Amino acid sequence: MTANLTYPSYQTGSGWAALLPKRTPKLVMPTDKSFDVAVIGAGVTGLAAARRVAELEPNSRVLLIDATTIGEGSSGRNSGFLINMPHNTNMAGHGSPAELARAQIKLLDGGLSWIKSLIDEHKIDCGWNPAGKYHAAATPQGEQSLRAVLEQYKEWGVDYRELGGDELKNTLGTDYYRYGFFSPNSVFVQPAALVRGLADSLPENVYLWENEPVFSVEPGKPYVITTRSASVKAGRVIIANNGFARKLGFAKDRVFTIYTYAGITPQLDDDELGKLGASPEWGAIPANRLGTTLRKISSGRFMVRSAYSYEKENKISDVKAMLKSLYAKRYPNMKSHELEHVWGGVTALTGNGGLYFGCVRDGMYISICCNGAGLLKCSLFGKLLAEMACGQQSNELATVMGFDRPSWLPPEPVRKLAIVSAINYQKFKAGRER
Repeated sequence: MTANLTYPSYQTGSGWAALLPKRTPKLVMPTDKSFDVAVIGAGVTGLAAARRVAELEPNSRVLLIDATTIGEGSSGRNSGFLINMPHNTNMAGHGSPAELARAQIKLLDGGLSWIKSLIDEHKIDCGWNPAGKYHAAATPQGEQSLRAVLEQYKEWGVDYRELGGDELKNTLGTDYYRYGFFSPNSVFVQPAALVRGLADSLPENVYLWENEPVFSVEPGKPYVITTRSASVKAGRVIIANNGFARKLGFAKDRVFTIYTYAGITPQLDDDELGKLGASPEWGAIPANRLGTTLRKISSGRFMVRSAYSYEKENKISDVKAMLKSLYAKRYPNMKSHELEHVWGGVTALTGNGGLYFGCVRDGMYISICCNGAGLLKCSLFGKLLAEMACGQQSNELATVMGFDRPSWLPPEPVRKLAIVSAINYQKFKAGRER
């Protein structure tokens, strides 16, 4: 990605999108250049926000703008886990009271139910599978970390099942891991298919404009939004373009971006699939954040995701070699460790895990930076932000407004030095969890 762009420019397309029929993006400039609400960013946050505004205000005209083709942005590049568990139990670490964690679980459960209702209503074919997830540790330190997580689960009243090395081998098809547990709190989806389906089922009063980057948003009544092709006006604006919001002047001293990387194999035959465990679909999350995530996909492929880089995408040929090596370490008996599709994806983080969410000025609202595991959280936050923009109040919105906000980040080059050092330290600490 070129550093000064206001929108992503990836070296390769999303592997998930590549498995789908080619999409014809909606490129037609709106004839009307004045809207009641404009939503910038059509990932899961923006899609949820635009949909909810349109539902609450059926007579309002809503413009939804995205710099890329639907499904090619960050929301279509993740691992496809919808996890209804706190990622950071107070959006700033793992030290919050159990009551707050339970409130978050209730909130996420409601968001998951909302997404499922949309999938059912609009018959979105995205491979929805509530199969749960595995957490697996390859080292004593990783095992200690997972056992600490289970202590939290006990306190929160969350179900789980512990697994030793032999049971993990039977389940995942590899003896690489020594300890783990299974949690039912996750749903698998094909993320690009989900995003496409949500976009193609938007209410009629939402105008979707793809491949149209936004270069600036000028305050006023109304706001003036300058894109590559035109200027449009909107009485209210919702910012939902994640880390790229910084290029529009938001959260510059609060948010940074990292790239993560994934690869998917070609279609595997039955013998090769059998080496990956008996279940047709499973996913395993590492004990260390910089570890390697694995997913056996119901369509007969296998996904490997690993590594972080700060603000810049690594060379894809190097990424492919790295992912193939991690795959081979875990499954040395596969006939091939070839990856058909390899890609990077950007996500936004804050220094303390806090959420950048709310009204930033009269008529302007923002939800960015879910700090990973964002497919479900971002959908929920987009919905709630839209309700705020429409003057709605709810217990769910009050819960989100109670989350910690992002801490200050030092300017460059100190910021880069601190974050890259932290990534390298965590990489070293991860060891065999990578």
